[in-house]
Amino acid sequence: MENRRKHLTYEERLIIEQGLGERDSFKGIGHKLGKDPTTVAKEVRNHIQFRKTGSYGRAFNDCMIRKDCTIRYLCGKRECKRNCSFCSLRSCTTLCSLYRKKVCQRLLKPPYVCNGCKDRISCTLEKRIYSAARAQKEYEQVRSESRQGIQLTEEDGLRLDALITPLIKKGQSLHHICVNHMDEIMVDERTLYNYVDMGLFRARNIDMPRVVRMGKRKRKKVQFKVDKKCRIGRTYQDFLKFMEEHPGLPVVEMDSLEGRTAGKVMLTLHFTVAQLMLAFIRDANTSQSVIDIFNQLYRELKPAVFRKLFQVLLGDNGSEFSNPSAIEFDAEGIRRAWVFYCDPQAPYQKGAAENNHALIRRIIPKGTSLDGFTQEDIVLMMNHINSYRRPNLGDKSPYEVFACLYGEDTLKKMGVELIPPDEVTLHPSLLK
Repeated sequence: MENRRKHLTYEERLIIEQGLGERDSFKGIGHKLGKDPTTVAKEVRNHIQFRKTGSYGRAFNDCMIRKDCTIRYLCGKRECKRNCSFCSLRSCTTLCSLYRKKVCQRLLKPPYVCNGCKDRISCTLEKRIYSAARAQKEYEQVRSESRQGIQLTEEDGLRLDALITPLIKKGQSLHHICVNHMDEIMVDERTLYNYVDMGLFRARNIDMPRVVRMGKRKRKKVQFKVDKKCRIGRTYQDFLKFMEEHPGLPVVEMDSLEGRTAGKVMLTLHFTVAQLMLAFIRDANTSQSVIDIFNQLYRELKPAVFRKLFQVLLGDNGSEFSNPSAIEFDAEGIRRAWVFYCDPQAPYQKGAAENNHALIRRIIPKGTSLDGFTQEDIVLMMNHINSYRRPNLGDKSPYEVFACLYGEDTLKKMGVELIPPDEVTLHPSLLK
């Protein structure tokens, strides 16, 4: 049958109620619904409503001797002229020592309810009624309760805690953990977030940086750090036009991360397609330090590979990028890249790099001085970040995507290494 093994709807319950009122059998009702008769029987028995109501002109009374009983004054009211068996106060069923409950024998066999009983109008016994509205309400309540609470045994909770908490302490997200341990966890990612929020694990929300809400950023005044002449022909509008004329060219977003004022600065180069990021520590935020890094990459990668990777560069208006020609051309005047600038105070135009900086800030919190870090520290940090799997990369890491596009030999030349998933650490403890 088409409707087998499906929950009953409210309309189907109305058909059951109507069938019972017409004294139809479970088999007949099941035929109308296209369901097995036992399904109808279970539905009726599971949702019987008990009603202690009398009949027209007669109060409820289910005592076995109610018809012949002449007892009076159980309630203490001597002025009462009626037998207690007819009293609406139910003193007969609650106070009388001779009370014995009677159950209608018809209710012991199908249909188990009084819906279609011809004697219902004159019966004073307890009624058993099937109501479609009441049954639907009870069904919805049970369904709701079944989806609430913690569906987890103590053993499973301890097992998940032993697996998940150490990885969260390393700075890994639950998504990253679920991707790498899908067959061990066997629980939905959203459910794990709920478990952490309810305090079932040793790890807490405070251990997951993305869960803790950040404060609003302070709006800075619009200002230009460099001479506008270097931006002629390299504005963001020029960038959009150039990309429209040369579709498919890879874009690398370049930016700087500062520590304390006048201290060391980090240059980041973000490959937008693979989401892989390189980072270089510099003693000062100067234009020459940026040029030196590009010259170093040009020598190590060789011209052909460099031109393939760094075809289009998009940076902000920082003074460190104020000599675009020295980046675009090599010492012999051969073009090796195209440099463009975002609009002033528009970091969202290179949002991919800005988002990746959030991972760096998990390891080196904002405001931390960079003076104590070496290039080896920065390379280690970026290796962990580039090995961190991303949902928008099909749960692959930037390292894996970049390797598919350009090969692992290129990654080795840039000093990039793959970190095993369970060893990925996005926490300040990595560099301590």
